Amino acid sequence: MQTTPAHPAPIAAPAPGKTGNSRAWLSMLLLAGSLVSALFLPGCASLPDKVDRPVSTALANPAETRLGSMVAQRAATAGTRNDSAFALVGSADLAFTSRMTLIKAAQKTLDIQYYAIFQDDTTERMFDAMREAAGRGVRIRILLDDFNTSGKNAQVLKLAFEKNFEVRLFNPLPGGRQSLFFRIITNLKDVESMQRRMHNKIFVADNAVAITGGRNLGETYFGQSRGTNFVDIDILAAGRIARDLSRSFDQYWNNPLAYPVQALMTKKEIAAIKPAAEPNAPGSPKPAVSPEVSAPDLGTSTVAATATLPELADSTNLQLLTWTWAPSVMMVDKPSKIAADADATEEAGETTVDGLLQLISQAKTRVLIVSPYFVPGKRMLKQFADLRERKVRVRVLTNSLASNDALAAHVGYSRYRRDLLAMGVEIYEMRAEQEGTFSSFGSGSGSRSGAPDKSGTGSTGSSRASLHSKVVVVDDRLLVVGSMNLDLRSQLQNSEVAIVIRNQGISGEATRLIEPTMQTGAYRVELVDGRLFWRAPPGASFNDANSEPDASAGLKLLAHLIAPFAPDEML
Repeated sequence: MQTTPAHPAPIAAPAPGKTGNSRAWLSMLLLAGSLVSALFLPGCASLPDKVDRPVSTALANPAETRLGSMVAQRAATAGTRNDSAFALVGSADLAFTSRMTLIKAAQKTLDIQYYAIFQDDTTERMFDAMREAAGRGVRIRILLDDFNTSGKNAQVLKLAFEKNFEVRLFNPLPGGRQSLFFRIITNLKDVESMQRRMHNKIFVADNAVAITGGRNLGETYFGQSRGTNFVDIDILAAGRIARDLSRSFDQYWNNPLAYPVQALMTKKEIAAIKPAAEPNAPGSPKPAVSPEVSAPDLGTSTVAATATLPELADSTNLQLLTWTWAPSVMMVDKPSKIAADADATEEAGETTVDGLLQLISQAKTRVLIVSPYFVPGKRMLKQFADLRERKVRVRVLTNSLASNDALAAHVGYSRYRRDLLAMGVEIYEMRAEQEGTFSSFGSGSGSRSGAPDKSGTGSTGSSRASLHSKVVVVDDRLLVVGSMNLDLRSQLQNSEVAIVIRNQGISGEATRLIEPTMQTGAYRVELVDGRLFWRAPPGASFNDANSEPDASAGLKLLAHLIAPFAPDEML
């Protein structure tokens, strides 16, 4: 794990994974593949040996851009000694509009690193805005984990052939891209490499302002899905911490595991997978028109000040941002963690999750953990036991069986649930069914993001939600937001990135954002006479339960059947 401390008042650096559908595919099929591949499958195709990877780095002088200049001006106005500013992004609306604003404000560079980018109307709006940026000379680098680049999602690779775009794929899988299922099947001979994924999520404009956190790019992360929407949290970061994230991006971008798209596929091969619809063809969606944004105002910069950015859409929430200047540190895994061999794993050293656990172990009063996939393992379990022996209150919000999009992950979590409850850890499981069009903590109303509203549910009725946030609050003064889950996959297999912020104000803001869902939209799991019991909140419209609530009998049976065959480290 690498850490970059804040100046001049650094926080002590700790000593020494996703869209749901893809994670579900990965855990379930790798589990099946590990049982049959050695006996039944032939060898898979190979990757090219000689690859041209021109070295490039982040913008050297961000202060010369509008964004960089404004960050510096706000810092001077604030009179703060801290060199980084932060704003929570708990709303799906704000998650979309903030990214769009950064795309439109960028003058020199956009550096974008994600586990998954899904082809849909929402991301197409982003791509259109990126094309406009590229047309005015902005260099755009997109670094994408290769696992999900199949079927229609391979269309994002077309950007590699457009002016001022560069696209690289990390830890690519050899073979065709017709479908995710067949990609997995044809690579089951190399399960160890396939399950090691780049899970980092970074979005940086002009090396001055960045977004990181739990979201991938796609309609389910921005509250636009007609089915289940992910409930997530990002953090907007400006100043020195954005440059730290850029340096992390460069390490991955220039790593031998990052392959330019052109080395793996031709433009013709990509187009042949799923030809794009004609812009004016019958039934094809009409492109959304994005309002013009010149240069965003990052707000009056007192130590915690309300920002005023021009509207990107009629109902944008950007004006409501509060920027907090605070000490911070970035935690990020080395790219060598992904290499599937013992020497590389040793070289990678302590991981982001190890650093997070070190911070948690230093708690004196309370810890709040939000993790959609919560598979602690024996070592992590002991750390929770040590906390409870010191009377530290530990609360965990995770998915219920019904809201969890990765069944195998829930199976792994359920192995530790009784032990956690017995030691006094408080566990809350979020419901799948939520009031209104629930897509953000504290939400329950329709979309206001400026992205096309396809929910079709308006502001009434209910919607399905799945927790996807990765947040930890320690002693009401340390806030950690990142891409990592508290599970063995994030600890041992995936690369991750996180930001640690030392500030009571923003830590309290995060807690206040999360707690209403714990109190009204989740079951509290308890041990009653030695048996699990799911207690509904007082006055809730749903009832208590004696078994996994809201889950079908078939789903419960399937979870029971796969449990003996699911090793924790693959979940």
